[in-house]
Amino acid sequence: MSPQEFELSDAWIDQIRGTMPKTLSVEPQRPRKILMLSECMGFRHWVIPHTAAVIKVMGETGAYNVVETTDPMDFLPDNLQNFDAILFNNTCSSKEGRDYFSDYVKEPELAEALKDSVINFVAKGGGFIAIHGGNLAYMFCEKWERMQGMTFCHHPHQQQLTLNLTEPSHALLKVFDGEAFEHFDEPYLFVCKYNEPAFRPLLELDISNLSWNENKGRHSGPCYAAWIKRYEQGRIFYSSPSHNAQSFEDSRLLQFMLDGIQYALGDLDCDDTNSPDAKASVLISDT
Repeated sequence: MSPQEFELSDAWIDQIRGTMPKTLSVEPQRPRKILMLSECMGFRHWVIPHTAAVIKVMGETGAYNVVETTDPMDFLPDNLQNFDAILFNNTCSSKEGRDYFSDYVKEPELAEALKDSVINFVAKGGGFIAIHGGNLAYMFCEKWERMQGMTFCHHPHQQQLTLNLTEPSHALLKVFDGEAFEHFDEPYLFVCKYNEPAFRPLLELDISNLSWNENKGRHSGPCYAAWIKRYEQGRIFYSSPSHNAQSFEDSRLLQFMLDGIQYALGDLDCDDTNSPDAKASVLISDT
């Protein structure tokens, strides 16, 4: 049974605060600042405020300060220069175009300029972090996929999932002590529509017993749920967990996310070379 939705409360935030790692894996090289976007016109995940709260509590460790916004205009270059990283919190674009900034800006030139502003920010050394639906801002953009790593395709219904560790000894995966991470979630599936795979996978969805949506087809090949990558001078961290706030009650996931964020900020060094074994999943129709 799917975890039940619940309203964000001070008690739950205190629970997360008590579960949060007490020490950082690495001290920040200098004060860090993240701009977190928590607004969308597409599917609105109930976990958006909970995810935002988790990111804010993580900041209490001293890893960074976070500014939350619902205003896409904050992503113009003059404002982005004040930040070290951008975080997209379940920023699902509308189904009409799957073009995030076009949901808010009527002028096509301005919408494109906002998108390019984010991409250029990362190319010049900024970090980009996306949590769960934060990967759904764009689904038909070669430039965005090249930065982000892969493009969302679809997801079967929520179910119990097993996420295997691609490299148990990797610095960002040591917290799992070699054991797969299991939780109840949407099994997000990604493809490379426009570019060859170029990232380092971290968590891989076990699809051997996955319950598929038969009308959307199955995927073959590896189905990754988290990865890191370099994009020119910048760093990318994507984590699919989670559609449900209950997943954040596991200290291992909190540590994994915090380490991934510190990687994107440029403080945690680890192997982020493109994995030669990384392959994008392939959608097949014979269900």
